[in-house]
Amino acid sequence: MPRPRTQATFVSPIVESRRWVAGTVFPPDRPLLNVSQAAPAEAPPEGLRQALADAALNDVNAHLYGPVLGNDPLRKALAQQISGHYQASVAPDQVGITSGCNQAFAAAIAALCGEGDEVIIPVPWYFNHKMWLDMAGVTAVPLHVGEGMLPDPAAAAALITERTRAFVLVTPNNPCGVEYPDGLVRAFFDLARANGLSLIVDETYRDFDSRDGAPHDLFRTADWDQTLIHLYSFSKAYRLTGHRVGAIAASPKMMFEMEKFLDTVTICPSQLGQAGALWGIENLQEWLAGERLEILDRRAAIEEGFPALAAKGWRLLGCGAYFAYVEHPFDLASEDVARKLVSEASVLMLPGSMFMPEGDPEGARQFRIAFANVDRAGIQTLFERLTAFNP
Repeated sequence: MPRPRTQATFVSPIVESRRWVAGTVFPPDRPLLNVSQAAPAEAPPEGLRQALADAALNDVNAHLYGPVLGNDPLRKALAQQISGHYQASVAPDQVGITSGCNQAFAAAIAALCGEGDEVIIPVPWYFNHKMWLDMAGVTAVPLHVGEGMLPDPAAAAALITERTRAFVLVTPNNPCGVEYPDGLVRAFFDLARANGLSLIVDETYRDFDSRDGAPHDLFRTADWDQTLIHLYSFSKAYRLTGHRVGAIAASPKMMFEMEKFLDTVTICPSQLGQAGALWGIENLQEWLAGERLEILDRRAAIEEGFPALAAKGWRLLGCGAYFAYVEHPFDLASEDVARKLVSEASVLMLPGSMFMPEGDPEGARQFRIAFANVDRAGIQTLFERLTAFNP
């Protein structure tokens, strides 16, 4: 008898890592330093919170079902924002709103893939992407990254079969932090188009890219929506994680198919979340620019402070957006090191094994450090603890 879909995949690393610290009492002089999760830990700015409160109190529609693909004002505003950021022309009917970016990915896979189809996904991978492919009955074909933690289009081409339906790229990358060069993203787009495949590009962290302007030119390509499926999240930009508002840009034909999936899962995105996202687009661009500079400063702190860890044998493999991806120098596997870090150094960070195929030896040597919620002083404390740590 086939096993239930949920049993086809692993426990979320975030859920699993929380179990490692549950019930643990940390010394007063060494409180837990949590660099495991890539999500804002603070509330949205007061103006946005006031907009949410006003909508909850005064807008009856904020409590009712809305359009499956999201409210028209938000779709229009996001289409205009994408058009401006990428110097392109994206129409509102090419944009849909979802209940978080994870759901955008799930909707795209539901519209693209059938039982036993394949999706080529670089590893280290974003674990929720792998989990959804498992539960959807779609084979995740691992594409191991190369120099600079970048995937190779030629290596990807060699993995294409008659069951391949799409490539997936995440840039800036989760978990590695690296920003994929324009030419690399273009090469994957051209490869997908030449083979009649789709290219899913998850740009959840695009607001924290160190490059000014458009990170790629795909939206300026004629008929881009016949190949590109672009994913985005309002959670990171406006601290709306609990309101679950994501987005997808694709062809109207794809929107028609994804609407079937979305209608059976959540019916419509959160009305309050959409109100917050719209207010953010209209009012928080200057504030968001400041948030970006703060994240870039924390990235600089990682790079500036890393020589102390390098002297102990650690390697910085990638850094950007919310993440640093590192290699540890110990003989133990990364998951064993992670558990010892909790008990002996009061540090919680995710081992590379949680971002790799089971048994992959590279994962046993690697860690993801999520530094978005750790300021310069916290980063210094992290490095001091890791430098002193010897399992």
